[in-house]
Amino acid sequence: MSPTLVTVLTLVSGISWTIVYIEMIRRGFQDRTFGMPLFALAFNIAWEFMFAFLVAPGLSLQRIVNITWFLLDAVIVYTYFRYGRRDFPQAWQRYFLPWSLLAFGIGFLIIYLMHYEFENYWGAIYSAFAQNLMMSILFIAMLVRRDNVEGQSMYIALFKWLGTLAPTIQFYGQTGSHLALALGIGCFVYDVIYVGMLYVKFRELKLNPFTHRPVEQT
Repeated sequence: MSPTLVTVLTLVSGISWTIVYIEMIRRGFQDRTFGMPLFALAFNIAWEFMFAFLVAPGLSLQRIVNITWFLLDAVIVYTYFRYGRRDFPQAWQRYFLPWSLLAFGIGFLIIYLMHYEFENYWGAIYSAFAQNLMMSILFIAMLVRRDNVEGQSMYIALFKWLGTLAPTIQFYGQTGSHLALALGIGCFVYDVIYVGMLYVKFRELKLNPFTHRPVEQT
């Protein structure tokens, strides 16, 4: 794969996920909720911290992207701890903080060990795609559980899909890894399902899918 195409795909992924995070932050504060499921958030920010500050040498384009993602994700973590308790089952409210901290701790431990269990860059690639697949599934679960569109938007869904499709093409083209390709295809399938389900939920709630405003009835 040519260096130019690698740069283009890296930028597509970086910009797409940056849009996702900014939109999650905006919707989170506006709807007074959090936009990323807990375990997806825990593994996601662990990966970004690991490969932004602990591992990546130099100041490559990917490392700049990782640092940007981490800083934005940190704000999403803030929205989780600020608004997440109300999303927790009422009978278990007192366990919100230890349950949440445990998730972040386990997320970091697994990402850390995956890096050292796999040689070279494989730990970064496999852990990224594996946690993205988990994220794609958890977004569907969150939509079904909440039964509303709070904290979500079509922009999040569409750019999340694009932001994972680009590195799937990139890393399969660079490495030929069938596991990375399978994980990427899994993300693609569940992201498309999520886009469709979210659009249907907007229509069901009689909201414009791209503005969240009520649709005028004729």
